Amino acid sequence: MSNKRSIFEEVNAAEKPSQSLETGAIDRGRSSEASRRWMRRWLMLLFTLVVIMIAVGGLTRLTDSGLSITEWKPITGAIPPMSEAVWLEEFEKYKQIPEYELQNVGMSLSEFKVIYWWEWGHRQLGRVIGLVWALGFLAFLVRKAIPPGWTGRLLLLGGLGGFQGAVGWWMVSSGLTGSMLDVASYRLATHLGIAFVILGFITWYISLLGTRESALVSDRRSRETKLFSMSTGVMHLAFLQIIFGALVAGIDAGRNYSDWPLMAGGFFPPEPFSLTPLWRNFFEDDGLVQFIHRMTGYLVFLFAFVVWRKSKASGNDQVRFAFSVMMVLMFFQLLLGIITVLYAAPWYFAILHQLGAVALWVAILRARFLSGYPPQTMLKRG
Repeated sequence: MSNKRSIFEEVNAAEKPSQSLETGAIDRGRSSEASRRWMRRWLMLLFTLVVIMIAVGGLTRLTDSGLSITEWKPITGAIPPMSEAVWLEEFEKYKQIPEYELQNVGMSLSEFKVIYWWEWGHRQLGRVIGLVWALGFLAFLVRKAIPPGWTGRLLLLGGLGGFQGAVGWWMVSSGLTGSMLDVASYRLATHLGIAFVILGFITWYISLLGTRESALVSDRRSRETKLFSMSTGVMHLAFLQIIFGALVAGIDAGRNYSDWPLMAGGFFPPEPFSLTPLWRNFFEDDGLVQFIHRMTGYLVFLFAFVVWRKSKASGNDQVRFAFSVMMVLMFFQLLLGIITVLYAAPWYFAILHQLGAVALWVAILRARFLSGYPPQTMLKRG
């Protein structure tokens, strides 16, 4: 018969490994949460850089600087002209494209340098984003600090970033030959659309990493299915509106038909289908493209209003607040769009409208996330 052991007696050697194993599990849990926090901070840095990139890209377009660099050199292109001879060589290359021949004949070298620096800065920022992603990913990989299930997500961001660089050159190349003064509008829309896709994934990942894994599981069980589904619809409509906005920007359609709510005194713009073949009108007719952008804007606003009204029935304060933020930004974005049209899209209103789209996009995604993972609330006892 075994002897009884005092509660103050030390455990024997056979029992110590079990205690050590349990402590190790706790440490691993803490290490995982620390990795999630650091990864979230890294993604927030990438988020900031992508937002800046979108703004710089918009200003590059508004200053007609996007075609100033006529070659794509992913590595050596990081070095700008370092001598007067190299500057003159770059200027000579620019003189061979339609934008110079049809619009900027007589431009001085100093004027060329201004637009060159805009485009160089835009491309350089893209390189910085790629470097920040690569260094961060490798650091987490080497330290074995990537949480389970996250390797593919992070590789997706890197793949989209590399693809975005190739699409950027595909866009620029469309304005280097023929008789076009600018890049093809549908290529510009593709380029901006991918930027918002990247920003969307980063926003979603930041939201996921901002909640403990165990809490995500319990929050998922409380998903407000109908509200989540409706907010998904708002997300898709908003993305479509962003694409239409890029088409407007690509042909400077916002600088024409500067009356509202009508267009040139009528509901439809005059001669909206004058180009042949028919499909060209949806990309190149300034009146029709702006009309579609306007109508889609009204549709997004009305549907968002319905979803916001639906969110008022939620029992979660954070969910209701997130949808209210979305609706406020939706209202100001619509108002800013109208003002931009009335003033014929000066650069400062145009860039504010683009940044407004960024803020609204993030707000929609945040509201959608919270409706899918409603935070658990503590009930006060009476």
